[in-house]
Amino acid sequence: MHPLDRLEQAFETRGAIVAGVLSGTSADGIDVALCRMRSSAGRLARPELLGFETLDFDADLARRVRAVLDGAPCALRETALLARDLGGSFGRAARTCADRAGLALDLVGSHGQTVYHHDGQEASGPASLQLGEGDHVAEEAGCASVSDFRQRDLAAGGEGAPLSALADGLIFEHVPRPLAILNLGGMGNLTLLGAHEEVLAFDTGPAGSLLDGFARALIGRDFDPEGSTAAQGTPDPRLVELWLEHPFFSRRPPRSTGRDTFGASWVRSCLSSGGRPADLLATATEFVAASVADSLSRFAPDRPRELLVAGGGVHNALLRTRIQARCGCPVLTTSERGVDPDAREGLVFAVLAARAALGIPSTSPSATGARAGAVLGKISLPSVA
Repeated sequence: MHPLDRLEQAFETRGAIVAGVLSGTSADGIDVALCRMRSSAGRLARPELLGFETLDFDADLARRVRAVLDGAPCALRETALLARDLGGSFGRAARTCADRAGLALDLVGSHGQTVYHHDGQEASGPASLQLGEGDHVAEEAGCASVSDFRQRDLAAGGEGAPLSALADGLIFEHVPRPLAILNLGGMGNLTLLGAHEEVLAFDTGPAGSLLDGFARALIGRDFDPEGSTAAQGTPDPRLVELWLEHPFFSRRPPRSTGRDTFGASWVRSCLSSGGRPADLLATATEFVAASVADSLSRFAPDRPRELLVAGGGVHNALLRTRIQARCGCPVLTTSERGVDPDAREGLVFAVLAARAALGIPSTSPSATGARAGAVLGKISLPSVA
């Protein structure tokens, strides 16, 4: 039996065990969401989360990834080695988590590590690069893998982001609409799910990339736990408004961004404003909240019943409080609606991988701008014993 036929059979009978794996733009580790996924008559059911872990990169790989994300030159040899080593690391992470849970993997959906994403101003058209070779993922995981999801979206005329919106309708199908889902990773992004299955999605701007960059520069820590230092400061509304004048924030969806626009150099330019560390961190927190509120007020076709928050920023209590204050609708974590906020993006790539294996299209013009009907991801089949 062909491996893809065997996979389809697993989805339709016992439920396939799928791992969604990623390292986000914050590059703070490898997230692995393990889930069981079933299908019937060509339709996927909502994924059942079986476990979630974040595994550390080994020290050398972490250093190399951090250097690239901070803008260090990366020659072709180093790029090739990083793509190989990240793929192996993602595959091993999936296998390790599955073994600990006593599960046999059927499929891995690996987003890879984003090292470049266009800013919407590239004259020749959008481009994006995620490192982590899918064949190495498959070899280390011991099962089929799907990787490189963004490229087909770009080829079909899309922004290549935010991909989470393409799976949110399934992951949150049990939550009343209209609904807004906010991911606070290195960049923030919003999914707006309408009452009649409409979907609109776009990036809101920098989130963790700014807050963590400030924390590293100002307090010598990788992040500001719970926003505790920022909570001791006073935000500068003049700086918030100044940073919001960046042209990105006036662009209409579909739109996406990344560290090429809001990376280390932009963070340094914001730091040049000077001031007390606590005040600068408070200002950065207020800015992220303002960018979310501005996005909702400009572009949400209907006022959402709730704004559900996921991603690393969900653990920043001050940021959640400031978003609540500015957005004018109930702000909850996704855990309050049955979805682990740390696992949400892993679930996204599990869903997209399952669709790829089953030949189900994912693209949506109102989410990323891509033409409808494209299946995302490249499939790496498992070795035959």
